[in-house]
Amino acid sequence: MTETLPWSEQSGVLVLPSGALVRGRRIVAATSPADFAVLLAPGPEPAWPHRRIRWPDFWVPLDSADALDALREALRRAHDGERVEVACRGGVGRTGTALAALAILDGLPVERAVPWVRAGYHPKAVETPWQRRWLRRVS
Repeated sequence: MTETLPWSEQSGVLVLPSGALVRGRRIVAATSPADFAVLLAPGPEPAWPHRRIRWPDFWVPLDSADALDALREALRRAHDGERVEVACRGGVGRTGTALAALAILDGLPVERAVPWVRAGYHPKAVETPWQRRWLRRVS
């Protein structure tokens, strides 16, 4: 029987500026349950509580207010110690953009968000110029 890694040691887990933890992943690659998920693409429904944001691939959320509301809820839950994750189909562009947005909402300066998420999560996170531009409006 294999032992599941603690949340803090799982692949894709980032430590936000406040110390709260959040995991980025592909929608189809759930390795262990979370307490709350923000889903950024169509796909399987997890068994745990979640919100789905309408966010086309390589683009930005169709409803920015709804997306920010879901990300703020995720951040509150992460601050409360819940296991929070963000996922899209590939786990890179939309997920990376959402993780960068969470870091901005958590106090990271906007200009540091993309390098931060690329260094800690995926080197190609935040794939498009319009995703970078959207992040400037998050704060």
